Amino acid sequence: MSRFVNAVLLAAAMLANVVGTSHAAIIISEVDPASSGNSSVAADWFELTNTGASGVNITGWKVDDNSNLFGSSLALLGITSIQPGQSVIFAESTNLAATQALFVNAWFGGITPAGFLMGSYSGSGIGFGTGGDAVNIFNAAGVLQANISFGAASTGFTFDNAAGLTGPVSQFSAVGVNGAFAGSSDGRVGSPGIVPIPAAAWLLGSAFGVLGVIRRRRAG
Repeated sequence: MSRFVNAVLLAAAMLANVVGTSHAAIIISEVDPASSGNSSVAADWFELTNTGASGVNITGWKVDDNSNLFGSSLALLGITSIQPGQSVIFAESTNLAATQALFVNAWFGGITPAGFLMGSYSGSGIGFGTGGDAVNIFNAAGVLQANISFGAASTGFTFDNAAGLTGPVSQFSAVGVNGAFAGSSDGRVGSPGIVPIPAAAWLLGSAFGVLGVIRRRRAG
Protein backbone atom coordinates (compact mmCIF):
# COMPACT_ATOMS: atom_id res chain seq x y z
CA MET A 1 0.00 0.00 0.00
CA SER A 2 1.42 3.40 -0.98
CA ARG A 3 2.47 5.96 1.54
CA PHE A 4 -0.09 8.38 0.07
CA VAL A 5 -2.94 5.91 0.60
CA ASN A 6 -1.71 5.32 4.13
CA ALA A 7 -1.75 9.06 4.71
CA VAL A 8 -5.28 9.35 3.39
CA LEU A 9 -6.46 6.53 5.63
CA LEU A 10 -4.71 8.04 8.61
CA ALA A 11 -6.28 11.44 7.92
CA ALA A 12 -9.71 9.88 7.58
CA ALA A 13 -9.26 8.08 10.87
CA MET A 14 -8.17 11.28 12.57
CA LEU A 15 -11.15 13.17 11.19
CA ALA A 16 -13.54 10.43 12.28
CA ASN A 17 -12.04 10.53 15.75
CA VAL A 18 -12.46 14.30 15.95
CA VAL A 19 -16.07 14.05 14.78
CA GLY A 20 -16.80 11.29 17.22
CA THR A 21 -15.43 13.17 20.21
CA SER A 22 -16.93 16.56 19.38
CA HIS A 23 -19.99 17.72 21.26
CA ALA A 24 -23.04 19.35 19.73
CA ALA A 25 -23.61 22.97 20.66
CA ILE A 26 -26.71 25.07 20.06
CA ILE A 27 -26.27 28.81 19.72
CA ILE A 28 -28.79 31.60 19.22
CA SER A 29 -27.29 32.85 15.98
CA GLU A 30 -29.76 35.59 14.98
CA VAL A 31 -32.70 37.53 16.41
CA ASP A 32 -35.23 39.90 14.85
CA PRO A 33 -37.20 41.57 17.68
CA ALA A 34 -38.60 44.22 15.33
CA SER A 35 -40.13 41.86 12.77
CA SER A 36 -43.57 41.91 14.37
CA GLY A 37 -43.93 45.65 13.83
CA ASN A 38 -41.62 46.51 10.94
CA SER A 39 -42.00 43.59 8.54
CA SER A 40 -44.72 41.95 6.47
CA VAL A 41 -43.91 38.76 8.37
CA ALA A 42 -45.69 40.35 11.36
CA ALA A 43 -43.86 38.06 13.79
CA ASP A 44 -40.68 38.27 15.80
CA TRP A 45 -38.23 35.41 15.27
CA PHE A 46 -34.89 33.99 16.29
CA GLU A 47 -32.53 31.42 14.82
CA LEU A 48 -30.87 28.42 16.46
CA THR A 49 -27.75 26.89 14.91
CA ASN A 50 -26.08 23.60 15.76
CA THR A 51 -22.34 24.25 15.68
CA GLY A 52 -21.46 20.74 16.79
CA ALA A 53 -20.77 17.51 14.94
CA SER A 54 -23.86 15.57 16.02
CA GLY A 55 -27.59 16.16 15.90
CA VAL A 56 -29.45 17.59 18.89
CA ASN A 57 -32.91 16.40 19.94
CA ILE A 58 -34.81 19.52 21.00
CA THR A 59 -38.08 17.80 21.88
CA GLY A 60 -39.55 19.61 24.88
CA TRP A 61 -37.24 22.61 24.59
CA LYS A 62 -38.64 26.03 25.45
CA VAL A 63 -37.93 29.73 24.97
CA ASP A 64 -38.27 32.68 27.32
CA ASP A 65 -37.42 36.37 27.09
CA ASN A 66 -35.75 38.51 29.73
CA SER A 67 -37.80 37.13 32.61
CA ASN A 68 -35.18 34.36 32.39
CA LEU A 69 -37.56 31.79 33.86
CA PHE A 70 -38.22 28.25 32.70
CA GLY A 71 -41.60 28.42 34.42
CA SER A 72 -42.79 31.17 32.07
CA SER A 73 -41.14 29.80 28.94
CA LEU A 74 -43.00 28.60 25.84
CA ALA A 75 -42.60 25.35 23.95
CA LEU A 76 -40.68 25.28 20.67
CA LEU A 77 -42.99 23.61 18.15
CA GLY A 78 -42.64 22.10 14.69
CA ILE A 79 -38.98 21.06 14.94
CA THR A 80 -37.75 18.04 16.91
CA SER A 81 -34.04 18.04 16.09
CA ILE A 82 -31.30 20.25 14.67
CA GLN A 83 -28.61 18.54 12.64
CA PRO A 84 -24.89 19.45 12.59
CA GLY A 85 -24.32 22.76 10.85
CA GLN A 86 -28.05 23.40 10.51
CA SER A 87 -29.83 26.68 11.24
CA VAL A 88 -33.53 26.71 12.12
CA ILE A 89 -35.89 29.68 12.43
CA PHE A 90 -38.48 29.93 15.22
CA ALA A 91 -41.20 32.55 14.80
CA GLU A 92 -43.90 33.68 17.19
CA SER A 93 -47.02 32.26 15.57
CA THR A 94 -50.25 30.37 16.14
CA ASN A 95 -50.39 29.46 12.46
CA LEU A 96 -46.98 28.21 11.38
CA ALA A 97 -47.92 27.52 7.75
CA ALA A 98 -49.24 31.06 7.25
CA THR A 99 -46.29 32.70 9.02
CA GLN A 100 -43.78 30.64 7.05
CA ALA A 101 -45.47 31.66 3.79
CA LEU A 102 -45.17 35.32 4.77
CA PHE A 103 -41.56 34.78 5.83
CA VAL A 104 -40.54 33.04 2.61
CA ASN A 105 -42.25 35.72 0.55
CA ALA A 106 -40.57 38.54 2.47
CA TRP A 107 -37.07 37.09 2.59
CA PHE A 108 -36.83 34.79 -0.42
CA GLY A 109 -39.27 36.15 -2.97
CA GLY A 110 -41.74 33.34 -2.39
CA ILE A 111 -39.30 30.51 -3.18
CA THR A 112 -38.41 28.34 -0.19
CA PRO A 113 -34.64 27.68 -0.12
CA ALA A 114 -33.47 24.07 0.01
CA GLY A 115 -33.11 22.94 3.59
CA PHE A 116 -35.03 25.88 5.07
CA LEU A 117 -36.82 24.94 8.31
CA MET A 118 -39.11 26.94 10.54
CA GLY A 119 -40.71 26.19 13.87
CA SER A 120 -42.86 28.30 16.13
CA TYR A 121 -43.73 29.31 19.67
CA SER A 122 -46.80 31.08 21.02
CA GLY A 123 -48.48 32.11 24.23
CA SER A 124 -48.60 34.91 26.75
CA GLY A 125 -45.65 36.28 28.61
CA ILE A 126 -43.16 36.53 25.75
CA GLY A 127 -42.67 39.43 23.41
CA PHE A 128 -39.22 40.50 22.28
CA GLY A 129 -38.98 44.23 22.92
CA THR A 130 -37.39 46.56 20.40
CA GLY A 131 -35.94 48.61 23.25
CA GLY A 132 -33.90 45.66 24.51
CA ASP A 133 -34.64 42.13 25.64
CA ALA A 134 -33.24 38.61 25.84
CA VAL A 135 -33.66 35.11 24.44
CA ASN A 136 -33.25 32.10 26.73
CA ILE A 137 -33.42 28.51 25.48
CA PHE A 138 -34.09 25.68 27.95
CA ASN A 139 -34.13 21.94 27.44
CA ALA A 140 -37.03 19.79 28.58
CA ALA A 141 -35.54 19.51 32.07
CA GLY A 142 -35.35 23.28 32.45
CA VAL A 143 -31.58 23.50 32.03
CA LEU A 144 -30.43 26.62 30.18
CA GLN A 145 -28.85 25.68 26.83
CA ALA A 146 -28.27 29.08 25.21
CA ASN A 147 -29.00 32.69 26.02
CA ILE A 148 -28.30 36.18 24.73
CA SER A 149 -29.39 39.69 25.55
CA PHE A 150 -29.59 42.64 23.21
CA GLY A 151 -30.19 46.37 23.30
CA ALA A 152 -32.38 48.59 21.17
CA ALA A 153 -33.22 47.15 17.76
CA SER A 154 -32.35 48.96 14.53
CA THR A 155 -35.12 49.27 11.97
CA GLY A 156 -34.34 47.04 9.01
CA PHE A 157 -31.57 44.97 10.61
CA THR A 158 -31.52 41.75 12.60
CA PHE A 159 -29.05 41.06 15.40
CA ASP A 160 -26.17 38.90 14.14
CA ASN A 161 -24.77 36.46 16.69
CA ALA A 162 -22.87 34.13 14.37
CA ALA A 163 -20.02 34.39 16.86
CA GLY A 164 -22.15 32.43 19.34
CA LEU A 165 -21.92 34.93 22.19
CA THR A 166 -23.75 34.05 25.39
CA GLY A 167 -24.01 37.57 26.71
CA PRO A 168 -24.94 40.96 25.29
CA VAL A 169 -25.15 41.09 21.50
CA SER A 170 -24.78 44.42 19.74
CA GLN A 171 -23.77 43.51 16.19
CA PHE A 172 -26.37 44.17 13.51
CA SER A 173 -26.47 42.16 10.30
CA ALA A 174 -24.64 43.69 7.34
CA VAL A 175 -25.01 42.70 3.70
CA GLY A 176 -22.29 40.23 2.77
CA VAL A 177 -21.28 39.44 6.34
CA ASN A 178 -22.03 35.92 7.59
CA GLY A 179 -24.35 35.38 4.63
CA ALA A 180 -26.56 38.39 5.34
CA PHE A 181 -28.57 39.93 2.50
CA ALA A 182 -31.41 42.41 2.00
CA GLY A 183 -34.89 40.84 2.19
CA SER A 184 -36.60 40.79 -1.17
CA SER A 185 -39.74 42.70 -0.21
CA ASP A 186 -39.17 44.41 3.14
CA GLY A 187 -35.59 45.49 2.56
CA ARG A 188 -34.61 44.04 5.93
CA VAL A 189 -31.06 42.80 6.30
CA GLY A 190 -30.34 39.40 7.83
CA SER A 191 -29.34 35.81 7.12
CA PRO A 192 -32.32 33.66 8.18
CA GLY A 193 -31.77 29.94 7.78
CA ILE A 194 -28.21 30.39 6.53
CA VAL A 195 -25.48 28.63 8.49
CA PRO A 196 -23.21 31.41 9.82
CA ILE A 197 -19.53 31.19 8.90
CA PRO A 198 -18.27 30.65 12.48
CA ALA A 199 -20.69 27.73 12.83
CA ALA A 200 -19.15 26.00 9.83
CA ALA A 201 -15.58 26.87 10.76
CA TRP A 202 -15.02 23.70 12.77
CA LEU A 203 -15.68 21.44 9.78
CA LEU A 204 -13.55 23.65 7.56
CA GLY A 205 -10.74 23.60 10.06
CA SER A 206 -10.97 19.82 10.27
CA ALA A 207 -10.72 19.54 6.49
CA PHE A 208 -7.61 21.72 6.43
CA GLY A 209 -6.15 19.63 9.22
CA VAL A 210 -6.64 16.50 7.13
CA LEU A 211 -4.98 18.12 4.13
CA GLY A 212 -2.07 19.16 6.31
CA VAL A 213 -1.57 15.60 7.53
CA ILE A 214 -1.66 14.28 3.96
CA ARG A 215 0.88 16.84 2.76
CA ARG A 216 3.24 16.19 5.63
CA ARG A 217 3.03 12.43 5.12
CA ARG A 218 3.63 12.76 1.41
CA ALA A 219 6.59 15.03 1.99
CA GLY A 220 7.99 12.48 4.40
